[in-house]
Amino acid sequence: MSLAIKLFKNLPGFSLNVEWQADEEFVVLFGPSGAGKSTTLKLIAGLIEPDEGFVKLNGDVLYDSQRKINVPPQKRPFGYVFQDSTLFPHMTVKGNIAYGGKHIDKKSLEQRVRQMIKDFHLEGLEDKFPNEISGGQKRRVALAMALMREPKALLLDEPLTALDIQIKIEVMELLKEIKEKFLIPIILVTHDILEAFSLAEKMIIYRNGRILQMGTPAEILNNPINEDVERLLYAKDIFQELYILSGASTPKMLRQLRRT
Repeated sequence: MSLAIKLFKNLPGFSLNVEWQADEEFVVLFGPSGAGKSTTLKLIAGLIEPDEGFVKLNGDVLYDSQRKINVPPQKRPFGYVFQDSTLFPHMTVKGNIAYGGKHIDKKSLEQRVRQMIKDFHLEGLEDKFPNEISGGQKRRVALAMALMREPKALLLDEPLTALDIQIKIEVMELLKEIKEKFLIPIILVTHDILEAFSLAEKMIIYRNGRILQMGTPAEILNNPINEDVERLLYAKDIFQELYILSGASTPKMLRQLRRT
């Protein structure tokens, strides 16, 4: 499975011009707020129409400005989790998850919902409403709901925002499990360098609507392409805080990242 994009979009006071490809890997779009990361996800999902470019998924064209192809958002095979983990407040945990699979026949839907509740460690919460569960549990429900569609790629817009450190570690581990189980491109947006280094197999560093550098975390850390990248990387003490996130990052990884 492969997602390939080339996108140009003029916005008030801002233009986005990016091109990249993601295979069956965890790709993190990293950069400061306002760099164009979330806009990229919306363009991929079809929530905003680009001015020029293309979106291709495993060879299927979802958008192409030259060929006048623009598949509507509801027909694009993506799972999308927004920053605020929006759930239907009048639906239970089970109901929210089931809504993501409304295209599935009733018997298969019930079986799949049960499996998702188990896979996402939501046992005992089936009949709870969103206002009765924690922020981390809401993230789990939102992810389960997105994956009920059996998407061919997963788009995550800052899914770890506003979580305390322990819950953040748990959700990071869950995201790694999702990547191993579903074997699809996962694109995660963050402006937090610790999240980026803890999760990314490939990092794409954004600034002012452009790509500064792409590569593995180790490649970028060891060979930042310019001072802009260095400033973004060293805004925090990466290594000290990655040790705090040791539940998500192994000492071996840290040694690799330190290596020059």
